[in-house]
Amino acid sequence: MELIKIKNINDKNLKIYHQMRDNAFDELNSFVADSPKVVNILLQSKLELKSKLELKSILATKEYFEEFKSLLEQRDDLLCYEATKEQMQTLVGHKIHHNCMLQGIRPKENALDELGKNILMLDNITSSENVGSIARSMAGLGVGSYLLPKESPHPYGRRALRVSMGYMSRLKYCIYDDILSTIDKLKAEGYKIYAAELTSNSIPLKDVKVSDKWVLIMGSEGHGISKEVLEVCDEVVNIEMMQDVKSFNVSVAASIMMYKFVN
Repeated sequence: MELIKIKNINDKNLKIYHQMRDNAFDELNSFVADSPKVVNILLQSKLELKSKLELKSILATKEYFEEFKSLLEQRDDLLCYEATKEQMQTLVGHKIHHNCMLQGIRPKENALDELGKNILMLDNITSSENVGSIARSMAGLGVGSYLLPKESPHPYGRRALRVSMGYMSRLKYCIYDDILSTIDKLKAEGYKIYAAELTSNSIPLKDVKVSDKWVLIMGSEGHGISKEVLEVCDEVVNIEMMQDVKSFNVSVAASIMMYKFVN
């Protein structure tokens, strides 16, 4: 590991760390990850899982490089820029609580027919935090494929990646254009489609019979799943709740349902 000590924080090689705001990507499809926990999980994913994730550089303090020297010595292809925390704060333009950032290249998305037997599908989720939180739960519960609409925040957006704790790097993902045509394609591939929604004919989660090959659709935070989407799903499933509580946060609901679906 060769450290490049930064004298001028406006060095053109560090421009990426200033530009990459949430859901912004450059011509290389770069992303930026923040904090030691997230950065180290991305590094470990690359080493342990032989991930195709391409990592380009790290901007961090001397303390970070000293603490994680053994992990970084295995990555001789990674540019390592050393700066003070004050320099890093000047670069990003605000106070930071961490001491490292990483630049990587967003992995190429998977084709629909490359996804695994179990898929978590989003319909019009608008929150980067929910996209990231669901990804973290997926990795923890062993649901390996993430299907997202192009209108939703990207799972490698800065905030979503941070909330996922970097575990997004362990998932396959695909971005779709039209939900109804995508559901038709999934059915043709033998998937059973489940919608997470409370309706007059929905099945309580405790009673659902889960197919070996399934897709679980989670609806938008404000409006849930539309009637036209519910009509083409094979089953609608609801979580049994206290009568005076209307719903869970979508990431919490997704976690509860995935736990049932995989056990």
